[in-house]
Amino acid sequence: METLQADDPRELGSYRMLGRLGAGGMGRVYLARSPGGRTVAVKVVRPDLAADPGFRERFRHEAEIAQAVSGQYTAAVVDADPEAPLPWLATSYVLGPDLTEVVATHGPLPEHTVRALGAGLAAALQEIHAAGLVHRDLKPSNVLLAADGPRVIDFGIARAVDGTRMTQTGVVVGSPGYMPPEQAMGKDVGPAGDVFSLGAVLAFAAGGRSAFGDGAASHAALLYQVVHGDADLTGVPRSLLGLVRACLQKDPAGRPAPAEIVAALAPGGVEGVLRDWLPSAVASTIATHAAGILDLEAPEAQPPAAGGAGAAAGAAGAGFGPAPTMLAGAGTPPGGIGQPVGGYGVPSGGGGQPVGGYGVPSGGGGQSAAGYGYPPAQAAGHGTPPGGTPGPAPGYGTPVDGTAVPGTVRLDASGSSAARPTRRRALSLALGGAAAVAAVGGGAAWWFGRDTQADVTGSGGGRGVSGEPAAEHFTTPPPGVAPQPLWHRELTDDGASAVPLLVHDGLLLISGDPLVAYDVKTGKSRWSKPDLVVPGSQLLYHDGRMYLPDGEYDGVLIARDAATGEEVWRSRLGKRIDIEDTIAIDDQHVYVAASDFSESKSATDYRTAVAAVSLATRRTVWIQKRDWGTDDYDVEGSVSGKYLVYADSKFNLTVRDTATGAQLWTKKLGDDWSWRPTASDGLVFLPGDELTAVDLKTGATRWTLSPSGRRGFYPPTVIDGVLYVGDHDRGIWAVDVHTGKRIWLCEDNDRGAPEVFVKYGTTLYCGAQAVGGGVVALDAKSGRKRWSWTDNKGTGDQWQIALSGSRLLMANGDDVYAMPAV
Repeated sequence: METLQADDPRELGSYRMLGRLGAGGMGRVYLARSPGGRTVAVKVVRPDLAADPGFRERFRHEAEIAQAVSGQYTAAVVDADPEAPLPWLATSYVLGPDLTEVVATHGPLPEHTVRALGAGLAAALQEIHAAGLVHRDLKPSNVLLAADGPRVIDFGIARAVDGTRMTQTGVVVGSPGYMPPEQAMGKDVGPAGDVFSLGAVLAFAAGGRSAFGDGAASHAALLYQVVHGDADLTGVPRSLLGLVRACLQKDPAGRPAPAEIVAALAPGGVEGVLRDWLPSAVASTIATHAAGILDLEAPEAQPPAAGGAGAAAGAAGAGFGPAPTMLAGAGTPPGGIGQPVGGYGVPSGGGGQPVGGYGVPSGGGGQSAAGYGYPPAQAAGHGTPPGGTPGPAPGYGTPVDGTAVPGTVRLDASGSSAARPTRRRALSLALGGAAAVAAVGGGAAWWFGRDTQADVTGSGGGRGVSGEPAAEHFTTPPPGVAPQPLWHRELTDDGASAVPLLVHDGLLLISGDPLVAYDVKTGKSRWSKPDLVVPGSQLLYHDGRMYLPDGEYDGVLIARDAATGEEVWRSRLGKRIDIEDTIAIDDQHVYVAASDFSESKSATDYRTAVAAVSLATRRTVWIQKRDWGTDDYDVEGSVSGKYLVYADSKFNLTVRDTATGAQLWTKKLGDDWSWRPTASDGLVFLPGDELTAVDLKTGATRWTLSPSGRRGFYPPTVIDGVLYVGDHDRGIWAVDVHTGKRIWLCEDNDRGAPEVFVKYGTTLYCGAQAVGGGVVALDAKSGRKRWSWTDNKGTGDQWQIALSGSRLLMANGDDVYAMPAV
């Protein structure tokens, strides 16, 4: 986008110009805003065309017809003045990048996105054709990707230009590589021509390149290939090949109608396939772009720029972060009409940001952690502008009457209604309490709210965390967009490492040397204690205290105040009995693994044992020797009711009575033990080739779940009576605890297989494994993916997650992040 020049209009009709979007064969294109706050693209005809009476007549006719196209998947013509000295036409401005840029930035799109794209574009063609128009220039740069579906731009306007250009001998109007053969040969083009172009667009989206040749080929070579050659459909999914080939038939009569394409791609309706249709990285780009556009003001109302390196990234894909002055280099599509081709992401050069700081360069800044909720005066129909028409995607803002929109959390802390702020005021309020944070992974910062919070902590190994929305609120991001981390902490300097996370009273405790407690709100260290714990060892928590073996002296169990790290008490099992590690904790006891030297004759002659220490008296309640063959120090355990269940590195699973320590049963596990047993509802759940539920009292198998052709299961988690488990093919399952029946299976997981689960409200968060790892958010009821996120560091460790109030804490390797739980 460029700043307005001296010869550019400041107003056209009731619209104030904000900046230049580009220029083309028809004239110039401007970004503008109506008095009610609606953002539009205004296309102004060149003076020489304006002087042509024949062109004016065609322009008037096409504008009248185009205004009748008001479908969900087209950028509607909202206003026009064919009689003005320089005729102009205003269309809805779509908050989203074009397909050319998305593929260039992110590569070919996944199958489900291509399928949804095809359904949306076919629906758009139905709308255009029903209005008596033929697009005749459908190509990737004329397809915009919005959060709620694609939009086709520039329909019908090319015909007005064609009336002038087609009088020139030998001129073929259209885009080589996407126009149908009949258009390439100068013949009449009907609705079937748009279907051919649709097939070429889908091939581009799926394969990442034009089906008839790349940009290095001459126009003549591309036209020849379109008329006589075969399309290169490499990369098109097998399930879509037949449909794409049908669209690309040379004979127009053999191509399917748009209605047939819709029926093939979206038998349950187009809206269904467009839910969460975009990859998270693309959705993040849209969020960044939206934040910038909504803050733009007319030039005379803008403050001077400061630190504006981010505003001059250049013409090739330059940034579209917001700036008080327009950003350069948005690019112009070949046809010159409509949205700019390039630059909806952040600047590529890593430069600084203009005043306001809402967008961030990809080379080393963070997106702002605030201010991305849509203000009352919405752009491109998202929300309801004063006097305007509700947009197609409710949930992105608040109407002018103050009524809450589904998907948006009201920000008035008192719960009362508040006066509607201006667009500028809404953004400045959101920015007031937030600083920029590092931009990592996919996702934009969609949050603002109060600072009060309530803790939600775990209840033992294998039982996940379930939290309900607390006093602190965050706005819900658009579908497919992950919330941006509120802070990031590197643990390298602290000597700690990310292990199962412990949260307490607004603190996140990380096991390491030193043992460190971080404020979950700010990420700042609250206290640090050296030489307390072996790095990476387990921390057990109950009633404000954490329990761990002494890091300096063998055989001692220490209770420490979680708020301060100070020692509260210490306990020994006996003179010749050493505590080696903690196993599990419940309301009465902390259970430990021990070495019993009481009957030994040498330092190497001892038995391993399990013991229970009273939380109330610090005294040993019971101590039981372990069976030969199960006597290894490495133990992972949990408590469920009156049962202590633990696994050891000699591949045994053992269950004891928590009151007496009496062993109820033990059995071999197989060849994997390195997991904390999941026990709930009188059952313990064993991962493997099948998922098995075993009776805690007897050891008898109660049920098994087959992976149904998928590979075996990882360790599961039980939350609110539902068992959640990942399989070795990245599937995520919800299973009925009592019957073993599958409730749902999510196969749309683009991260690694999860082994850690927590639940907040209606969202299930899944911590994925190292390979392709990250965090995945699902709808807990249906299993539908809401978003996924990773920091792209590839450290090779399991992602750990925990909840503290409405904060989701995430850790991997030496990095810890806090994200809004929404």
